[in-house]
Amino acid sequence: MLSLNEFEFAKALSHEEFEYLMRHAKRVSIPKNTILFYQEDICKDILLLGKGEIELYIYGENDKKIPLYALKEGEQCVINTSSTISQTPAIGTAQSLSDVEGWMVSEEVVKHLMHQSPTYLNYVFSLFTIKLDALATLIQDIKFKKLDSRILEWLRTHHSNLVQATHEEIAEALGTSRVVVSRVLKDLEKQNLIRLHRKEIEILS
Repeated sequence: MLSLNEFEFAKALSHEEFEYLMRHAKRVSIPKNTILFYQEDICKDILLLGKGEIELYIYGENDKKIPLYALKEGEQCVINTSSTISQTPAIGTAQSLSDVEGWMVSEEVVKHLMHQSPTYLNYVFSLFTIKLDALATLIQDIKFKKLDSRILEWLRTHHSNLVQATHEEIAEALGTSRVVVSRVLKDLEKQNLIRLHRKEIEILS
């Protein structure tokens, strides 16, 4: 697990600022498949993720789950940060994909650091830039790319010719229905681009 002083922004804090963070950050352990906050919740604390992975997603029409991005160790969630700082409802839901460890930092502490430390303030703004780019790409993919292309791209992100995934899992990952995914996968198989196995998909080209 990463220690607090291994976070990129912490390395540039002054001694006093880092000591302030150390005094007020609360160590937490969160089990796998835990909801950290729901869409429309107002967050009271920000998680600095020291170990594990967290998925951020929203619910669209007909309660379809649309993934936004994954949060990995050493990162701080922009949705969590935005809701905490502004005290407005979170635009997405956060769920742990593994056992998670890290530190919770309160709204008061975050605002103090933003006021006292230009380094931390710049770090927070950089979070918004990075994740907004990712969200813009996601929206563009959903709006303009055909589902067959999106499925192939999703399969290739696994860096293996044999991907263990159910049709339901792919549907959840891409924000569509299992029935639609199954139909598109059958079409891709007919085109000799993939071969379907039980709970596995083989990429042929």
